[in-house]
Amino acid sequence: MIPIKTKCVLIFLLCLTGQLKAQKGWLLEANQIDANHYYGITVANGMVGMVSSSQPMKIKDVVLNGVFDKYKRGRVSNILKTFSHMNMDLEVDGIRVGPSNIKNFKQVLDMKTAQLITTFEVAGKIKVENRLMSLRNMPYSAMSVVKVTALREVALTASNYIEAPDHLNGIRNYYSEIDRPHVRIPLLASEADSPGKKRVAAATSFIFSEPHESAPNVVHEEWDYNKHQMKFHKQLTKGNPYTFAVVGSTMASVHNKDPRNEVERLTIFARLEGIERMLLAHTKAWEELWKSDIRIEGDADAQLAVRSALYHLYAFARKGSGHSLSPMGLSGLGYNGHVFWDTELWMFPPLLVLQPNIAKSLLEYRFQRLEAAKENAFAHGLDGAMFPWESADDGSEATPVWALTGPFQQHISATVGWAFWKYFEVTKDKRWLADRGFPVLKEVADFWISRVERNGPGKYNINNVIGANEFEENIDNNAFTNGMVITVLRYAIRAAETLGEPVNPEWELVASNIPILTFPDGTTRENATYNGAIIKQADANLLSYPLKVVQSEEAVRRDLIYYEERISPSGPAMGLSIFATLYARLNQPEKAYELFQKSYQPNELPPFKVLAEVAGGNNPYFATGAGGMLQSVLFGFGGLEIGEEGIDQLDTKLPKKWTSLTITGVGIEKSTFAVE
Repeated sequence: MIPIKTKCVLIFLLCLTGQLKAQKGWLLEANQIDANHYYGITVANGMVGMVSSSQPMKIKDVVLNGVFDKYKRGRVSNILKTFSHMNMDLEVDGIRVGPSNIKNFKQVLDMKTAQLITTFEVAGKIKVENRLMSLRNMPYSAMSVVKVTALREVALTASNYIEAPDHLNGIRNYYSEIDRPHVRIPLLASEADSPGKKRVAAATSFIFSEPHESAPNVVHEEWDYNKHQMKFHKQLTKGNPYTFAVVGSTMASVHNKDPRNEVERLTIFARLEGIERMLLAHTKAWEELWKSDIRIEGDADAQLAVRSALYHLYAFARKGSGHSLSPMGLSGLGYNGHVFWDTELWMFPPLLVLQPNIAKSLLEYRFQRLEAAKENAFAHGLDGAMFPWESADDGSEATPVWALTGPFQQHISATVGWAFWKYFEVTKDKRWLADRGFPVLKEVADFWISRVERNGPGKYNINNVIGANEFEENIDNNAFTNGMVITVLRYAIRAAETLGEPVNPEWELVASNIPILTFPDGTTRENATYNGAIIKQADANLLSYPLKVVQSEEAVRRDLIYYEERISPSGPAMGLSIFATLYARLNQPEKAYELFQKSYQPNELPPFKVLAEVAGGNNPYFATGAGGMLQSVLFGFGGLEIGEEGIDQLDTKLPKKWTSLTITGVGIEKSTFAVE
């Protein structure tokens, strides 16, 4: 007889399996797994990111959002890779399960429920299904549900271990059991210090589906200084599925002053909620997110790619956290986990129209570091706020010294202000504008009126910068920088007028005298010395979208034709997505579709088609590229437009392969926009 509690869990899992079969537009499947050419997929909840491994029931990396430290990766801070706490091992009849003795190994990411589902067989003995999730309902917690079906009577040993990365110091391992009349809770925990003395901790527990009195006994084993485990033994009979789970939590002292006690509390809470309730809460949270979706009919490949991009942005950020987005999200240590303009210009716009509350959290990250940006401006002899090119925990400049982008890629200060005004245009939240938006816009505007060099009417130059095209260093009057500064100065004026605040007359004076350079035929000139060299990515074309500095159809086309043939094939994907967006807005859908595909397909890596930064690259997941690709769908083919009246829609056409495009859950009113 199968106990009632076990039956409930099995029924719930069977329902999920049935849904899985009907969700082909939601599944990233890895059927042919080659460990030598494997780029993991990330399950994340905006706080804890877990990167999959080519080994069954293992995790490559666990990345904790909001925690930065200096450790073995140069002189600047890095996002913290923390305890790997959700790894598991199985033994069948005393033999460890691994790549050498399994078959039919398959991994599937169900994006709809944000679960990595791993299945495999140990020949003639067991079938295993493992569901791993970073729980959306609990930001610091994760769960791994295991269903083992015996093909004959076998002895199963299952273990969960916590392992510390090498950069953690003073590791302390703990094991305890909380014994109550109705339940026994095994609790595995570890804590340590980062090199900068931030305390990190992790804890895990088993959830058994059978009643307390018949649940297996758990044994603790200390393996090594940086690793310990808990395990249990279970005799399985043929044909009866056995289900259990591991729940775990991890955090650092930047999240809670007492991380060890807190992760143990959270783990106990999840343990007592049980498998079914945790699964239900997690799936409901993702169901709410997916009310804001992009649906493409007629092109299954494009639908899957767009959903993957959207899934990753949703997985890498969360409302209310005050954390921002790195170019690689929570997929690893790429770009040290720092925050660049990638957030505001590339990833923020899709989230703004589909998840305004998440977008608000990204802006909160910047607002909380406004004082650091003001200090940075002061250090450079300027007024207002100069946001750093690379930002980490405290908002001071975190760019490596050898990279000139740190002091010179100043367009980020205008781009941050631009994003703040766009949020207000979408939400019309005057209270937020007064408390958050205008303080940032005012300081950004004051920075730029102190930064320009005033050489007469029409010659308020911005010299010695690096623009969006990083191939051109220390140049004058960069097109994107100048265009964004003009735009944000006028946004500061609008914000002041909206709130009835005094308007600094210098803001318009400077905005109206900053030059946008052109060649003799009217083509926008990228900078004062630019003469047609290969460019890293879109720069001058950004004046047409997302800015409206270059607006006439003739000028937009001219700039597109000139710069499209000059964009580097080894540049990041965002440039092509801008070209795709602009061609779509010019109602050239087939040309736009060609560039849309080029913006992501060459960057896909096996087995989950995760995106690298460049074609042929190997540093996934590149969330910046995902943001650019999504913009070509939302603001290009979809025609969405953010302006003073909120979110509107341009008249656009779809490529022949697409029969319809539907964008749901848009803005604070959760509207639906369609193109057919």
